[in-house]
Amino acid sequence: MPLARRPLQLFDVREIYAEPAAAASPRGRQVLERFPAARVIEVASHWQIPHLHGNEGNVERWARIKSEVLVLGVKKSLAARPNGRSADWIAPSSANGCALACAYCYVPRRKGYANPITVFTNIEQTIGYLERHIRRQGPKGEPNQCDPTAWVYDIGENNDCAVDAMVCDNTADLIRAFRGWPSAKASFATKWVNPDLLDLEPRGRTRIRFSLMPPADARLLDIRTTPVPARLAAAGDFLEAGYEVHFNLSPVVLREGWEADWAELLCRMDDMLPAGVKAQAAAEIIMLTHNHGLHEVNLGWHPKAEDLLWRPEIQEPKRSQNGSWNVRYRSGGKAAALETLRGLIARHAPWLRIRYAF
Repeated sequence: MPLARRPLQLFDVREIYAEPAAAASPRGRQVLERFPAARVIEVASHWQIPHLHGNEGNVERWARIKSEVLVLGVKKSLAARPNGRSADWIAPSSANGCALACAYCYVPRRKGYANPITVFTNIEQTIGYLERHIRRQGPKGEPNQCDPTAWVYDIGENNDCAVDAMVCDNTADLIRAFRGWPSAKASFATKWVNPDLLDLEPRGRTRIRFSLMPPADARLLDIRTTPVPARLAAAGDFLEAGYEVHFNLSPVVLREGWEADWAELLCRMDDMLPAGVKAQAAAEIIMLTHNHGLHEVNLGWHPKAEDLLWRPEIQEPKRSQNGSWNVRYRSGGKAAALETLRGLIARHAPWLRIRYAF
């Protein structure tokens, strides 16, 4: 049964903070036209908005701001970073921030007290950069865990591309660009089912990764997202529309009864997913990492989430790839949990290939 088209449920945009060049660009004008009732506030930099990011009082409005505020900026630095886990390369961001409000999200750790979507309006420069970067790589010489034949570019490291597609055409432009690059493939993770993506004809050059966790965890932690069963129900439609469909088992949160709930989710996947999805599916397992600053922010708007996320008795400090300090499950407990989850997958969803786990 085809997915029903839905209105912009996530947005009631009232304020748009905009760099002048971003607002004047074609993409900036598209956003302003899409939300004509919003008040436009000129800012010198999308990173330096004290009333927004630096206002501690915004914490109480954490989720509401995501609905009511957008930011328009110009992406100054265009660079593809090597990754080797989920993707070969992390593409330059087309946005930063999200209208969803997942309590564990790492993106707001640099922002302060608010994390709405910042749209980078110079998308044509990003696509031009990617085309040159892909050309320099040449054909992929050896298969790896990212993909056997294509260079994989993660286009949604700091954003949810399915959500961004309701704000402007950045996601659509990227998907259309990648379908013309036979040696490369786009990839992004999402927790939002956007039926409009089904019309973009990716022709196998975009991998959509539906993030999954037990519904009981998602109801507490995945605020403003599409329910997990609906994400599963959409997988067949996206495969039929020309996407490669993978899954992120992410984040895996350790708490009493987690094993039984993950087993139930895997059984539901086995029951619900069409044979075609199973035949090409792969998954990433990502254990929870957290951060003290985000912990403090969450205590101001969603303290119940921290009962699951902040567990000092089983966590230890970890320096991330960008040099910041986070916390993760202690190595022994993490290794044991990964082994348990691998065993559950082998028992309940043996068709699900694990691309990597960390």
